[in-house]
Amino acid sequence: MKYTINALNVLTLKSFKGIGNSWIINNIKGDETSKAIISILNKKLKVEISVKEFENKRKYLENIVLQKLKDFCDGFIAYGDPSFPLHRGCVKNKDVPTFFYYKGNIDLLSIDNLNISVIGLLTPDENIEAREREMVAEFVKHGATIVSGLAFGCDSIAHKQALELNGKTVAILPGPLYNIMPSKNKFLAFRIVDEGGLLVTEYGSDFKNHTDLINRYVERDRLQAMYCDTIVLAASYAKNSSERWENLHGQKLDSGARLAMNFAKKYGIARAVMYDNLSDEKNPMFDLNRDLIKEDEDVVIINDENLSETVSSVVNRIRQKLILTLSDKTLFD
Repeated sequence: MKYTINALNVLTLKSFKGIGNSWIINNIKGDETSKAIISILNKKLKVEISVKEFENKRKYLENIVLQKLKDFCDGFIAYGDPSFPLHRGCVKNKDVPTFFYYKGNIDLLSIDNLNISVIGLLTPDENIEAREREMVAEFVKHGATIVSGLAFGCDSIAHKQALELNGKTVAILPGPLYNIMPSKNKFLAFRIVDEGGLLVTEYGSDFKNHTDLINRYVERDRLQAMYCDTIVLAASYAKNSSERWENLHGQKLDSGARLAMNFAKKYGIARAVMYDNLSDEKNPMFDLNRDLIKEDEDVVIINDENLSETVSSVVNRIRQKLILTLSDKTLFD
């Protein structure tokens, strides 16, 4: 399993109550000694933890990770490590991840890798599935890595289509690598890794209760937004779709993709939706797509007629932006 002493330090720091992502980002550079870490940690916690106590706790946590994850994890990586993947967009420190467990190619999250998140319904109809496959195929043809969440429906369609075309795909998980969720997608997860992709998660242990699980899905959704260059919604009900459509009254409808799309807006990540005015107007599965188009004129609309042209335009804009970003980075390095 691959990891650094910095990753162990961050893992240990996160075990202390009151130490969150913002504190780690503001205080950790990656080359600190145990003594230096204890000095700033004690100021924060207003206690007296010794270097020996910190190092003993670090060793204890290291042993736990190695025992629990040795057959499931290729490594873990933390903020301060040279290869820790940078996020896209404008993100406040409290939202920025500082620790990942991973299996597969962690470089697929790199800032210079072209990533497209594709998300949507758990239960899309056949028409949505067919159109999503064509859209994903077009992105893969242009060299994009497909990012999604390994859920049923649109997530699985995106992962599978990328794999069938020999493309790369990333699954961001809401739980530990030893407990793939949903369990029926375990073999899809194995296939993603076997074919050069990536499984990644912030979690090394199971959720504590239902509330914790819901929060983990929300946190997963934020990562789907900040580790892509454009996020694409295949189809989704809106939060209030059951109130809009008489035949859906009283039903609990899947609208989880709404959170990821909202995070993308918050972070300034480009958003796109799959939508056709003629065929989708009366389909409640496109309620969220319609809402996003109405509320934001910058949302890109992808349909059968403009598919090739629009995907090409999206990819070209990303590559031009990347060239400028790398040029700026070179100037300041």
